[in-house]
Amino acid sequence: MILEITKANSLKGEVRIPGDKSISHRGIMLGALANGTTRITNFLQGADCLSTIDCFRKMGISIENKTNEILVHGKGLHGLCKPKSILDVGNSGTTTRLISGILAGQDFTSELTGDASIQSRPMGRIIKPLTQMGANISSLKGNDCAPLYIEGGHLSPIHYQSPVASAQVKSCVLFAGMYTQGCERTQVTEPTLSRNHSELMLAHFGASIKSQGTTVSIAPEPTLEAREIEVPGDISSAAYFIAAGLLVPNSEILVKNVGINPTRDGLIRVCRAMGADMTLLNQRKDSGEPVADILVRTSHLKGTIVEGEIIPTLIDELPMIAVMAACAEGETIIRDAAELKVKESNRIDVMVENLSAMGVDITGTEDGMVIQGGKPLKGALIQSHLDHRIAMSFAIAALVAQGSTQIEGGDCVKISYPEFYNDLNALRN
Repeated sequence: MILEITKANSLKGEVRIPGDKSISHRGIMLGALANGTTRITNFLQGADCLSTIDCFRKMGISIENKTNEILVHGKGLHGLCKPKSILDVGNSGTTTRLISGILAGQDFTSELTGDASIQSRPMGRIIKPLTQMGANISSLKGNDCAPLYIEGGHLSPIHYQSPVASAQVKSCVLFAGMYTQGCERTQVTEPTLSRNHSELMLAHFGASIKSQGTTVSIAPEPTLEAREIEVPGDISSAAYFIAAGLLVPNSEILVKNVGINPTRDGLIRVCRAMGADMTLLNQRKDSGEPVADILVRTSHLKGTIVEGEIIPTLIDELPMIAVMAACAEGETIIRDAAELKVKESNRIDVMVENLSAMGVDITGTEDGMVIQGGKPLKGALIQSHLDHRIAMSFAIAALVAQGSTQIEGGDCVKISYPEFYNDLNALRN
């Protein structure tokens, strides 16, 4: 599918962001392992989260997907059944890595696979700690990628020093830590703190979680109890509307119900460093997660440096930040972001390819990019590489580019935001 988008004169109105993808995944997983029925509202009905539902249904969990809520009828920590078929995670790296930690603790074997993108993404980062804990995990193609064959059970606690700040790796080890033998806690230490949704939700369900600095630990054999979960809007999805409101002339957008967890709010900090006219309204907490409405107005942005400890808090927003940098005055440097290479696409290479096509002076580096901003963008044919973050970022770039922009594979946004284009078009004046 090729999608065509033209320049916008202004954007005005409000948009309510769909549920956070990370929290939606975790709600299904922990709801399945809890006693009783967990009710989830504002669940993200994207392809990735539906893959998580499908996997747990194959393991005997009854999950009702209703119009306004999800009901997960949990069977307790040891209530999963051996799946009768291969667990297909689709395009979801979160499902793959987190569910592997759970499967490592089961007394049955299982096989995980996914689409072509998943079968090229690195899984050695979870195979290593799970193997140290006693699981037997095989990459069936011998390349440390899916498909994975997992023989679980009889796990021992470890203190894992993660070489990367990754919430998926951390969560995988913590989930496996629930199934360890004895009374010792399983610990994970990261180089910098990654998003902490798993820690918050595990505690919400009744697990014993302790956090100190960049180390988190969990006690074995928790009794998880069903909970009500109101999923906040996904800041990674909000990023596109925040950027649109800042970049398109004569614009004012109220982005409602956005999760502003401090381990995820790097985008807000970068926008402010770039000179954004941004106000947080109606700040509150839902199910332990901080939430706010964000009002943005057209702003004259300036270049900045994005590096270090802020990177894990905005890794998924970096493609959108790169587009903002292209429209800003001066130079922007993004570094310490080599993780971009192993997302749904190599996002460093893809951003350089597509922004260059739009006339931007951009240079890729080993761990980021250098962008000279301020030159007018021109419409171009954009290759999404079936990466939803790329497609949405360039949909926003198209709003400020001369002429028309075509996005190849633009319908891949269904992975995380099925109504994205409808919501965007509703703001045009």
